[in-house]
Amino acid sequence: MATHTVFNQPPPLEDLNLYTADPVLAEFVEREGGSIHDQLLRGYGRNIGSSRAYKWGRDANRYPPELHTHDRFGNRIDQVEFHPAWHALMELSISHRVHSLPWVSAEGGFVARAAMMAMMAGVEAGHGCPISMTASVVPALRNAPELSKEWEPRLTSSVYDPRFVPAAEKDGALMGMGMTEKQGGSDVRANTTRATPEVGDWYRITGHKWFTSAPMCDAFLILAQAPKGLTCFFLPRILDDGTVNSFMIQRLKDKLGNHSNASSEVEFDGALALLVGEEGRGVPTIIEMVNGTRLDCVSGSTGLMRQAVMQAGHHVAHRSAFGSLLIDKPAMQMVLADLEVEVQAATVLMTRLAGAFDRAEGDVTEALVKRILTPVAKYWVTKRCTPVVREAMECLGGAGYVEESIMPRIFRESPLNAIWEGSGNVVALDVVRVMAKEPKAIEALRQELEGSRGTDRRFDAYLDGTWQLVERPENVEAQARRIAERLAIATQAALLMERADGAVAEIFLASRVAGDHGGMFGTQPVTSGTEEVARLTVPEP
Repeated sequence: MATHTVFNQPPPLEDLNLYTADPVLAEFVEREGGSIHDQLLRGYGRNIGSSRAYKWGRDANRYPPELHTHDRFGNRIDQVEFHPAWHALMELSISHRVHSLPWVSAEGGFVARAAMMAMMAGVEAGHGCPISMTASVVPALRNAPELSKEWEPRLTSSVYDPRFVPAAEKDGALMGMGMTEKQGGSDVRANTTRATPEVGDWYRITGHKWFTSAPMCDAFLILAQAPKGLTCFFLPRILDDGTVNSFMIQRLKDKLGNHSNASSEVEFDGALALLVGEEGRGVPTIIEMVNGTRLDCVSGSTGLMRQAVMQAGHHVAHRSAFGSLLIDKPAMQMVLADLEVEVQAATVLMTRLAGAFDRAEGDVTEALVKRILTPVAKYWVTKRCTPVVREAMECLGGAGYVEESIMPRIFRESPLNAIWEGSGNVVALDVVRVMAKEPKAIEALRQELEGSRGTDRRFDAYLDGTWQLVERPENVEAQARRIAERLAIATQAALLMERADGAVAEIFLASRVAGDHGGMFGTQPVTSGTEEVARLTVPEP
């Protein structure tokens, strides 16, 4: 129509290499030993940042999975149908080994994979669920050597095979997980699902799971009450003889976000499952899988924040108001700089934690750092995600609130990683549990942070207060969140002072460490580097 001309609108932010466009990701990956996979990272960044991948993300969430409990003849089938966009995303990520890199690479696999998980989350986070669980299950599965020998090659295959057939007939397989039940939630010891010994290591499972992620997977690790207590089991979707196991999907969850992913309620009516680990040792057996998925929660939240802030930077760099570009206005620069600092702090903590995962097997100190930093990072980074995304959305004004932009989907996704794999209190209590039961872990982190003492007086004072809280906490359970937060901020500060741009570190020290910050983003002290840091939010082609 001739009523108006469209102008002063930013171009679409697509066909961008999400690895090279990030101002710090490649540098932080290199510092942690992941740059050996630079070619893979660049290739994945280019593909997941393409216009077609963004479209797949939109379509996979616009057309969510559908549950078919029965076929047209009334036979129970319990199958989930996905939009082709979901399958395209799964094929893209699996072909780039986002689900398996640490298990097929001897060096830097966790760091490079964390970077890919972050890039993925910003475009379409839902398909990361089966990717995450498949990657994280391997250490737990190794508690059953024969089972691991049979299944690990399938789980690390770079071929995506969604066919509903026995795993032995497939070119690649995926794993899911079922832990929580209606009455217990995070308190898995309240589980009522029963496991009755059958023949050999086989058991019959009867009960339910309130949340079973990715029910189209080929097998699941689950927890059930065996004669000696809560135990971990491997439950295949289809048995080797082609019989469909008694795994009945009752319904798919109607969630706030994560619409592309099928989260389900399931019932087991005498389903066959194999013992993994020892009877009564279910939680210690499955905990390594949980630790891996917690790392992915950190990566996913980091990626959501980066995508949101990148979208904000792109918008204000092209949008004019009141006589100049928004990015040239001091108030906007303050907001963008504050958001950029938050994303860089998350990114440097993510890569440091992933580096500990890479080195833990051969380095006792790194294994200890991994143990304490996993719940610390999971607690803090996932909690910071939603406020960052919300503020970034506001930078776009009304355009950021409409579904045609990616921002509403990112916003709906933003709380999820703080809930999955242990909500805030559960994870904060894990931090203080480590302090009590594994004091060498907190001592390892302490030694690392003390290495930065003397760099900045504000950091030194913050460390003093942190150790005082850690050493003499009053009512430690009530202060679990406070302890987790201080450990996270101290670690981020030390890493940023060592690895980040000086202006970024200064803003973090002044605002997060010294506490010179209001209740909203953009209220940090005005520094000479504010404009420079704000412009880092604008992605480069």
